[in-house]
Amino acid sequence: MSSSLRWRLALVAFVAVLGLTFFLPSLDQVRESPLGAFLPSNQVSLGLDLKGGIHLTLGVEVDKALANSLSQMGQDLKSVAQEKEMTIIRLNLLEGKRLEFVLARPEKKADFDELLAKQFPVLAIERTDIVDDGKIKYTVAFTPAHKKQLSEMTVEQAVKTIRNRIDQFGVAEPDIRKAGDRIQVQLPGLKDPERAMDIIGKTAHLEFKIVDDEIDPAKVQKGMLPPGREIVMLRTVNPDKTFTDRPIVVKSDAVLTGEHISDARVGYEQNNTAYVGLTFSQSGAKIFERVTGENIKKRMAIILDGTCSSAPVIQSKIAGGKAQITGRFTPNEARDLAVVLRAGSLPAPVTVMEQRTVGPTLGQESIDKGVMSTLVAGIAIAVFMVIYYGFSGVVANIALVMNLVLIMAGLASFGATLTLPGIAGIILTMAMSVDANVIIFERIREELRLGLTPKASIKEGFSRGSLTIMDANVTTIIAAVVLYEFGTGPIKGFAVTLILGIVASMFTAIFVSHVLMDLWMSGKSSEAKLSI
Repeated sequence: MSSSLRWRLALVAFVAVLGLTFFLPSLDQVRESPLGAFLPSNQVSLGLDLKGGIHLTLGVEVDKALANSLSQMGQDLKSVAQEKEMTIIRLNLLEGKRLEFVLARPEKKADFDELLAKQFPVLAIERTDIVDDGKIKYTVAFTPAHKKQLSEMTVEQAVKTIRNRIDQFGVAEPDIRKAGDRIQVQLPGLKDPERAMDIIGKTAHLEFKIVDDEIDPAKVQKGMLPPGREIVMLRTVNPDKTFTDRPIVVKSDAVLTGEHISDARVGYEQNNTAYVGLTFSQSGAKIFERVTGENIKKRMAIILDGTCSSAPVIQSKIAGGKAQITGRFTPNEARDLAVVLRAGSLPAPVTVMEQRTVGPTLGQESIDKGVMSTLVAGIAIAVFMVIYYGFSGVVANIALVMNLVLIMAGLASFGATLTLPGIAGIILTMAMSVDANVIIFERIREELRLGLTPKASIKEGFSRGSLTIMDANVTTIIAAVVLYEFGTGPIKGFAVTLILGIVASMFTAIFVSHVLMDLWMSGKSSEAKLSI
């Protein structure tokens, strides 16, 4: 045996052992055996169609996020203008699309317009009107370009927030992606789908709004709602866990939102009732201090997902950036609320537009059929190769088994997910792997017919056939990369196994098969016949 053959054989053995090391932990019997303690923890993750789980399509209420952002910008504008002695009064949010306010000192109009243009370029002046005593009423709105950008950012932030929440459950390979103004979520193998639904679907959209106690809610419910005001329900939890809701009137524009929260923790009062303690970011703490200072002796409504949990009276300016949400929470309810607030409140409410549950029985049926189809395809290919190519067909089958091991090892080591389309990709690469051997074997047959010795024919067959295989497989890999980059979940699963399979098949068909053929012929004379 030549030194070249020795190092090539050693390389094949090393790759085979490495492949088995990453593949075996995916087998339950091996993972639970004493050998499993010495193997890596990586294993092949199964997709939703194989493992079961839930599929959700969520709609994002982008208009609500735009309204909140516009309201917050109105508060910032009021604060900046106040610092420059340009007083703004009667600040109202109209239909969530426009901001209306009055410049109390009309002689400052030029300076105020310059302030708008320089520090708030995303606000466009729609109209100005002269009101009582010559004051100027402005109606402004976001520019179309900013609205488009903010809409896209809202959905992207919602995707990130939902992903952070799902990570709390330890779901393997969740598939969360943006689809226009909707979000598609797939959670394979989820053991507690109902609780996950509660946390994913919980917008946790937190708003702080000032209560207008001068307006009678009873009159408002009859249709007498002034501009810039809205009704929310103040929910009181009774000792028997029932709810009592009563209407209160609040200003439409939120003085602070959950976007300014940096931390949320569960705490307990003296009577052992759970509450959620909030810590604001640096900018949020400043806003909270300013707002509480401007509204002493007024009530501040703490509104979570459209329902007011409490409306305490502001007794003094609150510094330090801390607040509490109370409401007779159970420990689990308080813990879940803290999780979603800490992971980030959604920038806008989301609604579940579609929900599908894939049971583990259906997933197991898909696995069984997928494994069966792979076995049938593998056995059919193996039998054909042995019948048509003799002992050379056995070499091709050994390379095929190694190809399968390397694909599964690659899926496990890269943390990829195996889906039903992925199994189809594996079957396709099995056929492509054998096709590569067929090209080489036919080339060897051709060289033998030309009168070359078996050893020379093997060398020429692999040398010339490899170029054709490389060309064909490289173009296929390019197509698979495009599928992975632009495809959705099932298509990506197919592309992943296709790429891994092609890379593995090029190694096994070109290199491993060559080593095995050379090893077979190494102890034979140059005149020995080749079973091909």
